[in-house]
Amino acid sequence: MQRHERLEQDVKIALSNIIMNEVKEPSVIGLISVTDVKITPDQKYAKVYVSIYGKGNKNKVVAALKKATGFIKKELGKRVRMRNMPDITFELDNSMEYGEHMDRVIKEVIEKDNMNK
Repeated sequence: MQRHERLEQDVKIALSNIIMNEVKEPSVIGLISVTDVKITPDQKYAKVYVSIYGKGNKNKVVAALKKATGFIKKELGKRVRMRNMPDITFELDNSMEYGEHMDRVIKEVIEKDNMNK
């Protein structure tokens, strides 16, 4: 694994820990999974993709994470050694919901196909 990919993986693990165990924002509810982290080569920016399971407004959770970015960056700096501490942006990752939707569509097509035989 290249150095940059290893750094992204280390940041992903650290952010998962910080979000699940350290962030005390009341809006950060449900199971929040950091699905991916993309850091620019100059380490100035990091885009963090999160998937949120459970009930509640997912956009509110992302907004609360954005509000807690200062705290999250400070904690990340304690855990991962980096040349620059990047500006973090959080993005909602809907790939799980899309996958579930596609599974339902495929099952419906198979059921209709079996009924027509």
